Amino acid sequence: MNDRVVVAGAVYDGGRLLAARRSAPPELAGRWELPGGKLEPGESGEQALVRELREELGVETEPLERIPGEWPLKPGYVLRVWTARLVSGVPAPLQDHDELRWLGPGESDAVDWLDQDLPAVAEAMRRLPDGAPR
Repeated sequence: MNDRVVVAGAVYDGGRLLAARRSAPPELAGRWELPGGKLEPGESGEQALVRELREELGVETEPLERIPGEWPLKPGYVLRVWTARLVSGVPAPLQDHDELRWLGPGESDAVDWLDQDLPAVAEAMRRLPDGAPR
């Protein structure tokens, strides 16, 4: 049996990484994650990421590269993460989140990340591009 893929974006803008606080389900509410969602049939990971970030945050993004590895979520699901550049829009918590926060270099410990996101967040912070805020 193949696991269902959940995609997430390490969204970069101005040398910062976007973190999103879950509002649901109850067992995840209040913890932070890299935003994203489930891959739909016929979609590539990159296509799913662009769609999910548009739906969840109201922004347009450009996937850059996949962070190596995948991480188990609940049974039957695995997490795959891509770095992504914010192309347009201002992120807003439209679905599944109640707060967003931009984290600069050395600030990854400022939020309580979901356990499964920690390895990808660590790698995303290592890859954090330099850049002036837009």
